[in-house]
Amino acid sequence: MTLTPAPRSNVSDHVFAQVRDAILSGAYLPDASLPSERELAATFEVNRHAVREALRRLQQLGLVKVSQGGATRVLDWRLHAGLDLAMSTAISAGDALPVGTLVRDMMEMRACIGADSARLCALRGTAAAKEQIAARVDDLAAAAPDLDRMGEANVALWRAVVTGSGNTAYLLAFNSLVSGALAVGHVPPRLRTAELLDVAGHRLLSDHIAGGAGDLAEAQARALLTASLPAPLSARTGSSAARKDSSTTRS
Repeated sequence: MTLTPAPRSNVSDHVFAQVRDAILSGAYLPDASLPSERELAATFEVNRHAVREALRRLQQLGLVKVSQGGATRVLDWRLHAGLDLAMSTAISAGDALPVGTLVRDMMEMRACIGADSARLCALRGTAAAKEQIAARVDDLAAAAPDLDRMGEANVALWRAVVTGSGNTAYLLAFNSLVSGALAVGHVPPRLRTAELLDVAGHRLLSDHIAGGAGDLAEAQARALLTASLPAPLSARTGSSAARKDSSTTRS
C-alpha cells in the first residue's frame, strides 16, 4: 500500500486514516513495527505532532501499542479492537475488515441486543417505561407512510425498549449502533422497510412487554429486527428444498 503526503488541512486525520487502512489491509501485520515518528513525518510531509496525534488515536482503537521511547507495534485488531473501529471506518479498509458487511453485521447485533432488551423490559421494566414504549409505537404509526420519519420514530422506539431493560451496557452499545458513519439509524429506510412498516407487529411487542411476557416479547422483537435481513444460505436452501418436496408430493 502506497502512503501519500497529507493535504494541508486535517493532516492528523490523513495520517490516522492511511495508517489505519494500511494495518487493516495487512500492509502492516500484527507484531510488526511501524516506521518511527520521524520516518512517518517525512513520508507524510507533516510535523511529528500530527503523527503523534494519529498514533494516539490508533492506540485508542486497539490497532497499535505505542511504547515510550521505543517502537510502535501493530496489534491484531481481532483481539484488541472494539466497536469504535467500525464506527471510525467509513470507507473500505481491505479484506481484513469487510466493511461491505458492517451494516448487516451491526443490524444483526442490534437484533440480539433488541431481543434481549425486550425480554428484560417485559420482566423488570417500570410501568412508566412500558408506557413510553406504547407512546413510541403511536409515533411510529403517526409517521406512516413517510419512511424517513418512520425510521426516526423506530430508533426512538427501540431506545425506549433498551432503556426500559435497565441494562446500561446494552444502552451504551445501542448508542454506538445508532451514531457514526455506518450507523443502523442511518441505514436507508428501504433496507429496513419490512421492519418499519410492521406497526401491528410493534404494537404486539408493546403488548407483550406491558403484560410481562418476556419470552414472547423476545421472540417478537427478534422477528421485527430481522425482518429486513437476508435469510442465511442454509435457511434459503432449506426453504427451497421444502418447496420442492411439497411440489413433488402434490404431483
